[in-house]
Formats: sequence, C-alpha cells, structure tokens
Amino acid sequence: MNLAAEQKSAEVTDWAARIGWVVGLLLFIAFVYWLMRQGWKWRGSLQSDLPELPVVPEETAGDVTLRLSGRYHGSTTAGQWLDRIVAHGLGVRSRAELTLTDAGVAVVRPGATDFFVPAGQLRAARLDKGIAGKVLAEGGLLILTWQHGDRLLDSGFRSDRAAEHAAWVEAINLMNQSVATNQTATTDASTTPADDAPFTDASTTATDDAPFTTEGTAR
Repeated sequence: MNLAAEQKSAEVTDWAARIGWVVGLLLFIAFVYWLMRQGWKWRGSLQSDLPELPVVPEETAGDVTLRLSGRYHGSTTAGQWLDRIVAHGLGVRSRAELTLTDAGVAVVRPGATDFFVPAGQLRAARLDKGIAGKVLAEGGLLILTWQHGDRLLDSGFRSDRAAEHAAWVEAINLMNQSVATNQTATTDASTTPADDAPFTDASTTATDDAPFTTEGTAR
C-alpha cells in the first residue's frame, strides 16, 4: 500500500514539472514574438521617408501583355536580399495577381495593400532564389527591380506556374530598354541646335566702343 501511494505521489510531481516547462516555453515564445514585433515597428519607423505606394489604376491602360497568379514574398533594398522593406504593407507576404501592360505592373493582393509600378519606374527583372529571408529553388523567384522615391527596391514573386517567370523577365527588360531609348531620343532632340539659328562671325563683328586709329595709314 505504501509503495502504491509513493508511485501516485511521484506521478503528480512529474505533471507539475511538465506544466511548468510548458508555461515557461509559452512565455519564451511570446517574448520572442514581442521582440519581433518591436523590431518590425522599429524598421518601419526607419523607412517612414518612403512615399505612399502608387495606386493601381481603375482601368487597364493599353493591352495586357502578361498575367501572373501566385504569391508575393516581400520587398528589399535592391541587391540586399535580407534588408526587408516593411513600410506601407510591403513586408506582408500574400497571394498576388500581377498584370503587365504598357503602363506598368499592377499588383493586386487580397488581404494586403495593392500597388502599381509605372513603366518608367521599372529598372529590371531577373530570376533568383531568395528574398526577405525566403529561399526557394534556383530561379524559383521572379524579382522586379523598381524605383520608388529615392530608393531602388527588389520585389519578389512566385507564380503558381514557375515556367512563366522567364516570359516576364524578357518582357519587362524589353520594356525597360524601350523606355530608356525613348528618353535618350527625347534628350538628344532637346539639345540639338536649330537649323535656322542665326550665324555670327566674331571676326567681322564690330563693337561700338572699339577705338579708331589711323596709325599705319599710307600718307
């Protein structure tokens, strides 16, 4: 009888220790989560100079070149895949619907902030494997590089059909080259002198205040 009573007492002691460990673990997880939220808020305050995101146009301008359904995995400072951008909801991962037109790229995100990248702000597109701490297979991410305010950003997307990524890279890089060519042509045209500009010969132009001398005149 005494032996049975001791076994029951030991079982109660073990349960108390387990409950203590579980409570301690939950408190630790909550503390880590709180630290992450504080870090997120601190990063957002550092990025407060980032302008509001361009709004997706109500009507699609021009013909639709490509569409993509997949996931948005985040944005970072261009070339720095761990420097996450969290301002204006860019740090929230979500489903995404992308539409490419001559006007730019519309990014519609159910449950998160939509945004629009005008064609003039697109800089490049490439295939990569990681962004904002998310790592996938080589070429598993479509990365769009674009200018927003004074910052150059990388935004990462993964299509439900990864084979579509290559077509997006080609189309956006061709669009970027076309925009750059048009800008160069406009700049050259604005700096070309007009054909009917008056011609003046400095060697034959007399000034009103030039002195008149007779030295050297034949007598």
